[in-house]
Amino acid sequence: MNRIFGRGKPKTPPPNLSDCIGNVDARAESIDKKIGRLDAELLKYKDQMKKMRDGPSKNMVKQKAMRVLKQKRMYEGQREQLAQQSFNMEQANYTIQTLKDTKTTVDAMKIGAKEMKRAYKDVKLDQIDDLQDQLEDMMEDASEVQEALSRSYGTPEIDEDDLEAELDALGDELLLDDDSSYLDEASAAPSIPEGIPSDSKTNKDGVLVDEFGLPQIPAT
Repeated sequence: MNRIFGRGKPKTPPPNLSDCIGNVDARAESIDKKIGRLDAELLKYKDQMKKMRDGPSKNMVKQKAMRVLKQKRMYEGQREQLAQQSFNMEQANYTIQTLKDTKTTVDAMKIGAKEMKRAYKDVKLDQIDDLQDQLEDMMEDASEVQEALSRSYGTPEIDEDDLEAELDALGDELLLDDDSSYLDEASAAPSIPEGIPSDSKTNKDGVLVDEFGLPQIPAT
């Protein structure tokens, strides 16, 4: 079939701004390189002219320099045009991308709104209010149960005045128990004599005597 009818031409992809921008920037870089080479050539001619005297040779070098300078001006104009084209395409590409992002954001917001609507359908405020009321009633019931469990049994009724009187008397008893006056009386008692007691006595002259009143003979 291909031999009879031939093959169709492949469809060329649509132009892409990003590719166009890349091509224009590449051309601008190529022109920058050409301008650089022309600058180097102009510098060489300028140095030659400084060393030459006025005359036909110097004029010939000057004509070459003027021709190179014209080429440089032409390339600079082309570079400016390419830079402007690249800038315009970048702005257009930025605007297109911004619009795409905006559309994507709007689509996502629409999907989110639909999901929120579906979610709200499953949520019923009446059921939530009933649940809150049930929880509140359960908390009140739990409090009543705790109060009932903490109730005391078999405790006789006691007059508060009697309790206060007993409390005051209990304070006086504690003060009596804490009395330390007996320690003062003990410290005032006569002291116990120190040393070992003996049966030795003295007469009126101060001489030691025995139990019969006779002077004692000192031990040798």
